[in-house]
Order: sequence, then C-alpha cells, then structure tokens
Amino acid sequence: MNDFSWLIDKLYYLPGIFVGLSFHEFAHGLAAYWMGDDTAKNAGRLTVDPRAHIDPLGFLTLLLAGFGWAKPVPINPYSFKNRRVGTIIVSLAGPLMNLFLAFITLIIIYVAYNIVGYDNEVVYNVISAMFIVNIVLCVFNLIPIPPLDGSKILASFLPDSLEMKMYAYERYSYFILLALIFTNVLDLILDPTVLFLMTFLDNIVFYLFNLFGLL
Repeated sequence: MNDFSWLIDKLYYLPGIFVGLSFHEFAHGLAAYWMGDDTAKNAGRLTVDPRAHIDPLGFLTLLLAGFGWAKPVPINPYSFKNRRVGTIIVSLAGPLMNLFLAFITLIIIYVAYNIVGYDNEVVYNVISAMFIVNIVLCVFNLIPIPPLDGSKILASFLPDSLEMKMYAYERYSYFILLALIFTNVLDLILDPTVLFLMTFLDNIVFYLFNLFGLL
C-alpha cells in the first residue's frame, strides 16, 4: 500500500500559497497605485484573484521544493513623486502584507482552537500552513538579493552609480540565489529568522488575548 502522507502534507499548503502569493503581489500593485503609478491597475493586477498573479512553474516549485515565485507586478517607479521613497514603500508592501496575513491567521487559530474549542485536524493543518507560508514569504522576500524585494529596498539607499550596477547585474543574481537555495546556505538565514518571527507574533497574540481576559 502506497503512503501518500507526503502528498497530503503538501496539499495543506495549497491555500496558504495561493493566498500568500496573491495578496503579496496585490499589495505591491496597490502601494504603487497609491504612490501615483497606475501600471499595475492597467495590467489588471489590483486584485487578489490568484489567476492574475500565480506563475504555474513558480507555484509548483514553491509547493514541491519550498521556493518559488509569482508573476512580478509591473511597476513604473518614475511615476512616483519620489522614486526612491516610492520604491521602498512598494517593495515593503508585499512582505508586510504577508506579515499581516500571518498575524490574522494566528488570531484565527487562537480564537477557533483556544476559545471556541473547535477541533478539526485538517482545518488546523491548513490554517497553520497558511501561517507558516506567509512568514516564510515575508522573510524570504526581504533578502537583499535581486530580484527579491529586499534588493530593491537596499538599492534605493545606494548612490545612483551603485544602484544602476545592482540592477544591471540582476540577471546574474538569479544563479547566486539558486546556489544559496540548493546548497541550503539560505536555510541558515531563513530558519532562525522565521522561527524568531513566528515566536514574536505568537507572543504578541498571546499577550493581547491575556490582556483582554480571553485566555
């Protein structure tokens, strides 16, 4: 008899991946729109519909290998009143959206399982996976290696000459990023940071629920 537990474990992550990637890209587009750039809006990307954001190959690699990507939201930073400030805000919007989703997901877990007493293992695994996915997406995208959001934030603080060089060599940085992933070097950065952020959010939610006498 075949053991399909590994497939079931992967399926638990499907909703989290769809939600995490879609809201991440939507946040980029919405922030850009607020900053004066309607490129994403005109491209139909101001939506949380996964069909507008999911890249099939990036989705599969994220589900199976633990890393992946969505379709990048088109942005024209020269439409911003202040290009550097606008780029920083737009780049931060995606990871912060994932952090917010993780926070909301954790509150749902506390309410459903600690207060209401709801007890369904499948639902719990799906919600827990959504929490983990959003934390990982937040941390991963803040790594300052192109094309990740962290690189755009870093580049916005560099002098013009260095900023242009960073973007010029962006195509080569894909290989650096892949090398870090496949050699598990990236895990040395991600794992402790993800664990710290998960613990930090858990402590905040636990404190808030205690503060209001809910636990």
